[in-house]
Amino acid sequence: MKNLSILEAARGARKASIEMASIQGSVKNNALKAVAALLNEKKEEIFKANSMDIQAAKESGVASPLLKRLKFDQAKLDGVLDGINTLTSLDDPSGMIKLAIQLDTGLDLYRVSCPIGVIGMIFESRPDALVQISTLCLKSGNAVLLKGGKEAFETNRILTRIIAEATAREGIPSNWIFNVETREEVAEMLAMDNEIDLLIPRGSNEFVRYIMDNSRIPVMGHADGICHTYIHKDADVDMAVSVAVDSKAQYVAVCNATETILMDADVAEKILPPLVHSLQGSGVHVKGCEKTRSIVDGLDSAAGEDWATEYLDMIVSIRIVNSMDDAIEHINRYGSGHTDAIITEDRSAAEFFMNRVDSANVFHNCSTRFSDGFRYGFGAEVGISTGKLHARGPVGLEGLMTYKYKLYGHGQIVADYASGKRKFTHKPIGKD
Repeated sequence: MKNLSILEAARGARKASIEMASIQGSVKNNALKAVAALLNEKKEEIFKANSMDIQAAKESGVASPLLKRLKFDQAKLDGVLDGINTLTSLDDPSGMIKLAIQLDTGLDLYRVSCPIGVIGMIFESRPDALVQISTLCLKSGNAVLLKGGKEAFETNRILTRIIAEATAREGIPSNWIFNVETREEVAEMLAMDNEIDLLIPRGSNEFVRYIMDNSRIPVMGHADGICHTYIHKDADVDMAVSVAVDSKAQYVAVCNATETILMDADVAEKILPPLVHSLQGSGVHVKGCEKTRSIVDGLDSAAGEDWATEYLDMIVSIRIVNSMDDAIEHINRYGSGHTDAIITEDRSAAEFFMNRVDSANVFHNCSTRFSDGFRYGFGAEVGISTGKLHARGPVGLEGLMTYKYKLYGHGQIVADYASGKRKFTHKPIGKD
């Protein structure tokens, strides 16, 4: 597999995708279980490869947030194994009837789910993402070309080898998965609109924009993860502090971590001091607008540039707003359409906020960190899409599916309907 050119790999993946579209769900589940078993069996080899990547990254001066993403230890392994187990418990997404209409007697139309085909996945230096992405593609019946960050070179290589080996034992075509290893191969991928059906990039804003601007292949995903937690005037103090701190500090190097906290001026005197104290106690560097700094001394200034920054680090900016309308305006202006939360005891205020914030995920009284395919029960996710076509929010199995129409007839011809000899009935099948 490693000796294939990227073009050969893409053509092999195209061939494999045709076969995978008709593989039974039980076979895919057995393959997923085999992947989990072999990952666990080979874990020491994986950890050793990951240690090599981490050491090389440290020597090259890689930033701390990226090092956190790069780590693949027992906890990360346990997480991906849980994700695989969840996937095996989910229904097979392929072959599901989404629509059934009788066009006429003996002329039945069905809309049936099917895999997209060949997915080109270009993602950041998170080796656990490789496992999540590949197993989602397997369960959904898609072939996949994977290009992870160069920092995870050794880890990605061994993970791909293990997954390919485990699935081959269970009858999955060996060329359904391929690890792309060079930047030059990525450039070649972008030109393969005859072989690759969908690109899913995960990385910086500039990187995602580059992919979008340099390929005719459809692109799904998001550029930034500028998420907000808004503390409404009717928020419970303890809840506001707990949720905001979790949203920021639970794990910072991810796209669903809160980067800006907005707070109504009516409650700022009451909530801001304990919130800042708790954030700082968790190791977060707090920056604030002028009003924020007038209430809590010693904070660095937050200005326009901060509102549009995805820190991916232990840094958060706080802004005091005069009303919910101001909060919504701020989010829709500076946010990335990813995930935004409101903390309030007023349910009607929460609905107002959730209906007007133009984001893929809008939450009430809970952490933005819940924006995740595994936590949503999707098994895992290939990423989060902030677009509005095909898939939005965490992209799990359903987002990797499309559909086709199957029409079953008995010799009908259009000429009979055009002449008026026959008429369409257009009746739902299975309903009275």
